[in-house]
Amino acid sequence: MAETVETEAGAARITWHRAEKARLVLAVSHGAGGGVEARDLQALARTLPGQGVTVALVEQPWRVAGRKMAPAPKTLDAGWRGIWPALAGPGLPVVSGGRSAGARVACRTAAGLGAHAVLALSFPLHPPGRPEKSRAEELLGAGVPTLVVQGGNDPFGRPAEFPEGSYELIEVPYGDHGFAVPKRAEITQEEALGVLTGGVAQWAASLG
Repeated sequence: MAETVETEAGAARITWHRAEKARLVLAVSHGAGGGVEARDLQALARTLPGQGVTVALVEQPWRVAGRKMAPAPKTLDAGWRGIWPALAGPGLPVVSGGRSAGARVACRTAAGLGAHAVLALSFPLHPPGRPEKSRAEELLGAGVPTLVVQGGNDPFGRPAEFPEGSYELIEVPYGDHGFAVPKRAEITQEEALGVLTGGVAQWAASLG
């Protein structure tokens, strides 16, 4: 079920994948280079409702409007804040999540919105080849329980590059920034997504 929500950044869209007996809502948004059709977001939407987690796939206003370039971070944050009342409406704890740029938005806004936790998929720790341009402060400043799921070959930050902190981190072996694995890898694409969805499900089940 799709729902349009007006925000100060424009109209956003939420596609609900509801659990029959939900205990929490996982709201996840896309990155700057794609939409909610991303393989990791779709895998979560297929898998988690069967485990008591309602998944809300959120399209930021710039994507709904058909624009190809993501706006400035403050505009992304405004769009996310604007959809929050709709996410929290069912009265369940809401995990704030996203992939890439969406993960940064979730980290920046979590504490202010009262998010139950943060799921950061493919957190862009730094631009490719520019480790000195670290965005670790955003991740470390989330202020709520946080899970990072990162591809082993992500050019925006491999798991070993992440600083110590109070968050948890799951590595998807061989995965790139979109969790794609090469055909020569020792695991299949389906198995890689299973690492992601299984890890997120286990973490979600552990949240108080």
